[in-house]
Amino acid sequence: MIEAIKLGKKFKDVEAVKDASFTVKKGEIVGLLGENGAGKTTTLRMLATMLRPTSGTALINGHSIIENPREVRREIGILFGGEVGLYDRLTARENIEYFARLNAMDIDDMKASIRELISKFQMEDYIDRKVGKFSRGMKQRVAIARSIVHRPSVMLFDEPTAGLDVTAAKIVHDFILECRQQNKAIIFSSHSMQEVEKLSDRIIIIHKGSIIDSGTIEYFKEKYQSDNMEDIFIRLVGDK
Repeated sequence: MIEAIKLGKKFKDVEAVKDASFTVKKGEIVGLLGENGAGKTTTLRMLATMLRPTSGTALINGHSIIENPREVRREIGILFGGEVGLYDRLTARENIEYFARLNAMDIDDMKASIRELISKFQMEDYIDRKVGKFSRGMKQRVAIARSIVHRPSVMLFDEPTAGLDVTAAKIVHDFILECRQQNKAIIFSSHSMQEVEKLSDRIIIIHKGSIIDSGTIEYFKEKYQSDNMEDIFIRLVGDK
């Protein structure tokens, strides 16, 4: 479970995130929706312990991101969009093993998990090849495997389909939905209304660092008397 409690981050005089409070339960996908620069990435990086909050805190399965960052990292899997962050000179297997070791996995458990992932993502033909010349879809499979090799119960996705073609994006979408079936707590950021509507159980709309509303798609449509989520979103952020 994820619980953010008045989470805030300042960069000098700029408040990137202001008093963000929300929860994500097990088996739930929550979409963090906002324009570029709204504070989505900063929020997720704080949850991932990559940035220290200026104010407030968050709990990941009861562990504080401030007081117990090491425990938090054992609980989370992270998949960011854009560059997948793999090491080109290492093989796919070596990339996955490296991140398993960073998470202090037992060697036998690590090998068993990697065998499962190779089969799951059909990587048998290229698991022992260097990733530098992989297609984007192949790299995406390796990046996903790397993010879950330690079997995390919480998943953080930051613009996970940015720059991907349709095939690679579908791999990510299917993976996010599978995480829900596995009862993980999932939060992902996006500025794509279509993607958020497709995947989310609940939506959090963030604008200029502040959460301005949250709820199910049905909640938004009933509250704002519209069946068009794009129109609702523009109405909420357009004049602010």
